[in-house]
Amino acid sequence: MNGLTIYEFDALAAAGADFSGIDGVHMVPANVFSWLEGQCLRAADVGDAVWLRWAQRRGRRVIQVTSFVGVIRSPDGYQIEVLPKVGKAIGGGAVEARQLLIEMLCCLHGFRHVLTDSAKLSAVRMPLLEIFISEFLRTVEHIVKRGLRSDYRQRQDNLFALRGKLMMSPHLRQNLFRADRFFTEHDEFSMDRPENRLLHAALRRVLLLTGTQANQQLARELDFVFADIPPSTQTRIDFQQVRLDRGMGHYADALAWTRLILNEESPLTGSGRHSAPSLLFPMEAVFEAYVAKHLPRQLTPPLILKTQARSHHLVRHREQNWFRLKPDLLVRNLDRDLLVLDTKWKLLDGLKANGTDKYCLSQSDFYQLQAYGLSYLDGTGDVVLIYPRTGAFADPLPVFDFPKTSGIRLWVLPFCLKERRLKVPGSLGLRSIFVGGNCNEIQTEEFNAVPI
Repeated sequence: MNGLTIYEFDALAAAGADFSGIDGVHMVPANVFSWLEGQCLRAADVGDAVWLRWAQRRGRRVIQVTSFVGVIRSPDGYQIEVLPKVGKAIGGGAVEARQLLIEMLCCLHGFRHVLTDSAKLSAVRMPLLEIFISEFLRTVEHIVKRGLRSDYRQRQDNLFALRGKLMMSPHLRQNLFRADRFFTEHDEFSMDRPENRLLHAALRRVLLLTGTQANQQLARELDFVFADIPPSTQTRIDFQQVRLDRGMGHYADALAWTRLILNEESPLTGSGRHSAPSLLFPMEAVFEAYVAKHLPRQLTPPLILKTQARSHHLVRHREQNWFRLKPDLLVRNLDRDLLVLDTKWKLLDGLKANGTDKYCLSQSDFYQLQAYGLSYLDGTGDVVLIYPRTGAFADPLPVFDFPKTSGIRLWVLPFCLKERRLKVPGSLGLRSIFVGGNCNEIQTEEFNAVPI
């Protein structure tokens, strides 16, 4: 299958352009580049999430991918696999970056059915789209082994024997001179039910998408099992009629993949408007879900981690609350909020401590955390910004103090993606919240304050 693998914020240019010596610029066929240009214009017109944007290299126009990862597939089948930029920073190349992404996606709502071990093993030899297809086929094969479920469906037909209820009006119209026929309405026990029709439609779609021999062979074998079941032609209606009642629980994972394949449902391309599947996921959401999944293990009992808190607003105007404050994570005990945390998918540099670079931090993030601290912690306590841990940002930064709000301290902490742990300093306030935070050992020293 034609395609290439790139990382977040890499650029794409039409084949033939001279960008030799420039890191992060990749050539794609001219027709693919034209299609990407159309996607840029479309996103600007309809206000979609900006997963592509115009950029320049050596004075020439290129298209840059942003902080969305996954698969971009052009209508002619050309496939662009976008991997997390942290793959460059932590080493290991595309294979390790792909395995890490699969593990992180498993924490994202809607992807928790991915069998992590088998998918990570497939990542050594398959691009992401083929891994998704392989996982879908695995779930359908599981259903086939347990047996396709049948159900009663109402049917009207002109039969040679009376069955069910005689429909008098159509019977008189069609059988006035046919005494051997009965137009009836009856229940038929059949495998032709919405769940099976959707699976068959997804199998047909996968046969067009997959490029590996193993996936093609398994998809054909499974498609043969569904030969007597018509594929869904009205997927939206069939999804509305899905019933995962008693005896249908083993259908859940396969139908989740089916929804993704037929509707192209991802956090970005959920509307199904694209002419080819582009399964892209915002890394901000993926990183937040990954941290939220693993951070509770580090909390001191009985503390709990709450996601997407929304109990406070920034201002009150004419007896109405405006601008809801929604931190990513909130540590609570039984009766009050203890710690506000926000995840940021950005690579910091712990050596750039000068007044110009400021570790590559964003001033707007500090304003945001200050507002969270004032509202959720009543102006006293710790707030935390969490970034991915890399070689350039391996240890917590010295604590930041807000001069005008002396009761709030802001910490910038690295989250180790491999060890799935937040690395925390030995601050007295944080020590009472976290059991331990180093990827290898617990950090115990204090850090000097850095005024903002």
